[in-house]
Amino acid sequence: MNIERQREIASKGGRSVPADKRSFSQDRELASSAGRKGGQSTGRTGEA
Repeated sequence: MNIERQREIASKGGRSVPADKRSFSQDRELASSAGRKGGQSTGRTGEA
């Protein structure tokens, strides 16, 4: 599958939920917390 087709498919997923229903777009702190937890679960320490 070419890159353009992959992007087309991925963009449809993002548009399937209205903006006001996307919790991370409404609450930056929630998004930050989720990203931090995800990074911890992969074993990353956050150090470069």
